[in-house]
This record gives sequence, C-alpha cells and structure tokens, in this order.
Amino acid sequence: MARDFFAEIVANEAVAEKVFRLTIDAPTLAEESRAGQFVHVKISDELTLRRPLGIASTASGVKIFYRVVGRGTQLLSRRQSGERLNILGPLGNGFTPRGDKVLLVGGGMGLAPLLCAAEQFTADVLMGGRNADEVNFWREEFHTRAEKIFLTTDDGSVGLYGFVTDALPDILAANHYAAILTCGPEVMMRGVARLAAAKKIPCEVSFERRMACGLGACLSCSVDTADGRKKVCKDGPIFAAEKVFGGERDE
Repeated sequence: MARDFFAEIVANEAVAEKVFRLTIDAPTLAEESRAGQFVHVKISDELTLRRPLGIASTASGVKIFYRVVGRGTQLLSRRQSGERLNILGPLGNGFTPRGDKVLLVGGGMGLAPLLCAAEQFTADVLMGGRNADEVNFWREEFHTRAEKIFLTTDDGSVGLYGFVTDALPDILAANHYAAILTCGPEVMMRGVARLAAAKKIPCEVSFERRMACGLGACLSCSVDTADGRKKVCKDGPIFAAEKVFGGERDE
C-alpha cells in the first residue's frame, strides 16, 4: 500500500555520464516493494509535480537510478546525503512472481527496474546500450544478481555488435525461460515481444510515461490496451505484452 513519507538520502552519486544512483534509507518501502514498482518523489519546493522513479534495488537501502535530462533531475542530482526526500510509494503493480528462471531484457535506463527483478527472481539478463560506457556500470550492478549476463552495444565496443533483438533469438534457442521481462525504449520492447510471442514465451513489459499524480486520477499517463484505455501509474507500469502490442509475431 502506497504511503507518503520522508526518507533520508544515504548517497547520491554519479555512476556514468549524467546517470546517478540514489540510495535512500527506507526499510519499510524496501520490505513492501515488488520488482517493477516505482516511487513518486517530491524533489524540490520549486517544482509543483513529483517525479516517477523506478525502484532498482531493495537489498541495502532502496536504490534508484536516474538520468539527468531536465530541470527536475538536475535539481535531484544536487541533493546531498543527510537531506530528506518526500516519497510516495510503492506505486504500480510490479512483475508477476515466477518460480522458474526468467530472462530480463533491457536497454539504457530501462535496466533499473530489471535490476530489482534480478534480486527477486532467478534470472539471466540481456542488456543493450549505445557503447561500453553505457553498459559497464550496469554489468557491475547485475554481476552478483543475474546468473548469466549477455551484452550488446550499438557500436560493438563490448559484447555483440547490434541490438538486444539481434542477440535474443540465439539466447532463446540455447536456454529455457519461464517468461521474458523487458523495459526500455518502446521500439525495443515491441521487438522483444514479437520474438517472445513467436516462441510462445510469456512476456511482460514495463512502460514509462510522464505522470502528474501517480495515483490514476489525472489520466496523463494513459495507454491503449486490448482491454481499453489503462493508466500506467495505477494499472501498470507492468503489462502483458499481448495486451499492449496485440500479440505481434515475427513471420
């Protein structure tokens, strides 16, 4: 159940270019959170709206990764250890619990909620990025959590040259997974969903949308699904791939 509370910042440090890892002291949030859920953070009194941030880890304090892309995240990057943040959460539905091994497929900051999934499920991970700098810190984060790590980069500087969807067919041919959980750019998730459907593997996708309230009241984060218009903050952010991508398959 979502709560509105204050949490102390333990650390707020840069881990890559414009990417920060925020750790907050929130033991109740850590205990209640499921992989795939998020929090709504009041960053500053200068900003009217909160910012939605995915929960990336609950192992040693709650960890959140974010990229500095605008005024809100720029202000957040200046917050110091010992300061307190107003947090609303946990929010959203989270990934479906799985007893058997799953494959996590993510790109860029979409790897953040998948890191939490790697803590809570038995998992391999397929991660993609533009270059080595973009995936190296993620590889360190997943190193003690995922059983196998597969890498792709757009420039071939580490791992396989290409996209995660280029590597996915061979990975699925060589391994058995109970489900695929994916988060990242929508075009990437759509491609992952098609490959999963072709193999008849359940696939869940984590959607990212701009949110105002985070509670399903403002309708700003709506998405079309097979079951009608849904709100990412309340009905998601996790959806069955066939509900949002129509069960598309590769020919």
